[in-house]
Amino acid sequence: MTTSEYVQLRAFARVDGAYLGILWIISFSCYLIGMTHPIVGMAGTVMAIYSPFFATVRLRKFRDEVRDGEISFLRSMAYYMLMFFYASILFALAQYAYFAFVDDGFIVRQYASMLLSDEAQEMIKAYGLTMKQVNEGLDELRASSPISIVLNIMTMNITIGIFLSLPVAALTRRLARQGRQ
Repeated sequence: MTTSEYVQLRAFARVDGAYLGILWIISFSCYLIGMTHPIVGMAGTVMAIYSPFFATVRLRKFRDEVRDGEISFLRSMAYYMLMFFYASILFALAQYAYFAFVDDGFIVRQYASMLLSDEAQEMIKAYGLTMKQVNEGLDELRASSPISIVLNIMTMNITIGIFLSLPVAALTRRLARQGRQ
């Protein structure tokens, strides 16, 4: 890969990563709203599940429109990983802003109230946990700084992108046909 091809790959991955990051931000917003309005939370879940497929569609568009229908396995893998990397950075910035300036314990309060329901109590017992253990977990979540929460989520997103890049690259790679110049 030449320097100009690498610059091109990074530039397009940055743009597609921004689109993917925006999708994640909308999904996270729906998740937050879904804590009090479950149907909106379901929409957020659907968006989160759709996001790897969205990234694959963007990779195929890059392959077909920018690379003239040809892309190697490694280039496809690099594009997908970079797209997840850039999306993770954008998403981390948005989440940090939320946790540092907006949340004020909302998520932990919602989790605590959900854990008081009869269904949650049965689930806690089924897993062999005590309420003391559950409350300790909530206390740890309360004590977590916004940056530690965001960095954990960002690391997970990047790792998911790395693992998903392997099968996606295998599915999207397309080499030059023989006889084409």
